[in-house]
Amino acid sequence: MYEPIRTKSVHTLADDALRDLPRRTREEELDIRLAGHLTALLTVTDELRVLTPDASLDAAASELAAVVARLSGRAPFRVAPSAQRADAAHLASLHQRARMLAGNALSVATSRGDEEAAQLAAERMSAHGELVPA
Repeated sequence: MYEPIRTKSVHTLADDALRDLPRRTREEELDIRLAGHLTALLTVTDELRVLTPDASLDAAASELAAVVARLSGRAPFRVAPSAQRADAAHLASLHQRARMLAGNALSVATSRGDEEAAQLAAERMSAHGELVPA
């Protein structure tokens, strides 16, 4: 009643060469994500350092750079911030963004089991949380 299929199915597995591509482990993926979150946090921290010079922000930036370098194997790319205004609303939004990024980093660091990065992210989350208006 039915004629058998005579062509190759479109649902067959890909070429053998494509199946043997190198894959990353879960730990490598988490390292990449954590380094990305911390680099973004470093960028916001650098912008805050320009707008409101503070020794604690300088120390945080150097700690963040050290952890990113450990995770990625190289120093993070940093550019001079272009922030020109220091009004209260802009500073509050930067602190809020930094707190969110620190929370993301804390989540990834916890699931990765990196205590140093988790502690740093928790400290930054707390520090920026104090400066965000309710």
